[in-house]
Amino acid sequence: MINGLSFKNAIISGANNILRHKEEVNALNIFPVPDGDTGTNMSMTAESAKTALEEMNTQNVAEIAAAAASAMLKGARGNSGVILSLLFRGIADGLSGIEEADGQSFVNALQAGVTKAYNAVMNPTEGTILTVARMACESGKIAADVEDDPIIVFSAICSAANDALECTPEMLPVLKKAGVVDAGGKGLCLIFEGMLSLLRDGIMISADVPVEEKIEAAKNDEDDFFKNAAAQFDSEITFTYCTEFIIGRSADSEKSPLELKAFLETIGDCVVVAEDEDIVKVHVHTEHPGKAMEEALTIGQLLTVKVENMKEQHRKAAEEFEKAKAKSEAEEKRREELKPVSPVEEVGFVAVATGDGLETLFKDLGCCHIINGGQSMNPSTEDILEAVLATPAKTVFVLPNNKNILLAAEQVVPLVTDRTVVIIPTRTIPQGLVAMLSYSADSTPELNQDYMTAAAKNVSTGQVTYAARNSEFGSTKIKEGEIIALHNGKLTHKDKDPVHAAVKLAKDMIKRDTSYITLIYGNGITEAQANVAFEAIQSKAGSNIEVSLIEGGQPIYYFILSVE
Repeated sequence: MINGLSFKNAIISGANNILRHKEEVNALNIFPVPDGDTGTNMSMTAESAKTALEEMNTQNVAEIAAAAASAMLKGARGNSGVILSLLFRGIADGLSGIEEADGQSFVNALQAGVTKAYNAVMNPTEGTILTVARMACESGKIAADVEDDPIIVFSAICSAANDALECTPEMLPVLKKAGVVDAGGKGLCLIFEGMLSLLRDGIMISADVPVEEKIEAAKNDEDDFFKNAAAQFDSEITFTYCTEFIIGRSADSEKSPLELKAFLETIGDCVVVAEDEDIVKVHVHTEHPGKAMEEALTIGQLLTVKVENMKEQHRKAAEEFEKAKAKSEAEEKRREELKPVSPVEEVGFVAVATGDGLETLFKDLGCCHIINGGQSMNPSTEDILEAVLATPAKTVFVLPNNKNILLAAEQVVPLVTDRTVVIIPTRTIPQGLVAMLSYSADSTPELNQDYMTAAAKNVSTGQVTYAARNSEFGSTKIKEGEIIALHNGKLTHKDKDPVHAAVKLAKDMIKRDTSYITLIYGNGITEAQANVAFEAIQSKAGSNIEVSLIEGGQPIYYFILSVE
């Protein structure tokens, strides 16, 4: 039987397993666009449950399941994280009132989770985490009919989940072409495997990277030698240049490493010299890197050399510290603003966006709170819930502005009881802006929901970004770092210059009935570059199309285009 303590530790073990393998799951992402990767989203969702459970001490499995499900729901990020939370919400519902779970009760609970997850997705796609969960549950049912031992049942669930994962490329051609399995399905398998390790073998998987891997990484990074050896000298910068080199020892060398060390101590500090039969590693802070290297040549040839200006590094580090401090203070202020308030006004708005310009724009359009997030940083359900409860309105419209945030936003609706929450299914920033402009203060919330949703569907979105990984989009091979342009999420072309990419993208997006183009420029684009793109697009658009230029300050995307 599975009691509360073992189930608690199993969930923690599962959370640790996905955390330690999150980059492996992230690497399965077949799309080149930088985004909130599956491994990151699932690990953060599972981590929410781990944090909630660590302080609990109960033998009641239903109480553990309920606490894990509640924490996962609030901490759910991205579509994969929400689906994971729904699986555990169903498991909690299925285990309600049960103190200890046998194999049959657990698989019945998992079935409730699978049903809940499938029902939450408008058009369930096979070959995803949903398929892995469903096929695992089906195998668990067969095992439970034969033997009601929960360990046997859970072993069957894990085995079937891995088998289903291997089948996902056959169900989704895009996975097969990329030569990978589904990322969400892989994440679920890792969580199940972590749970099984505890339930069957009594071994809780650690979230830490194995020591063997750390040692191997250190071997491949010669900088570690210097970082660790010189850490004790890291207080004040007396000398400007951090000088590091490796000497290949010569059989007829004029001096010994000890003599070299003595010389270096006369021209600098933080001296570290380590040797073996073949090489000598040297670290020194000095004003004269050339003298240090010239002296090194009396021992042998220089194999590697690195010289860094520590004062310049310190200046940059101080700047980064001040930026981080300001960001932290701003975040703390934002948290203060997100305290729950009574719904006294009729209507309020919450939007998800990142970038000073975009945040200001949404606030100017009437949004009470802007949730910091987007493509590479998916906010959790709890983040959205906090913003809704801090909006003093009887009806709160929420604009996710990203397809990977939409499902998390929808989970907020049943969590709020003192006001009505309306999710406008905006999948991009342009859709969110157009939806806000379509709101009518003279209409009812129901009509405004229709107006805003319809308006969002009628805008086309263009995006210019960079490829986060090597990939293939259709027949186009993309290299990491290349500039890519997308029209409503589909690759149109790749380029070497973001300005040229934006102009070509705009040209491709313009139709006969186009009336408005809004060009939003982000981080990495100067005002001069933005004006070049704006003037070129205005020239191609002609006099019948109104073109606007806005500084959005958004990360990831050099340009965002809204075409109506």
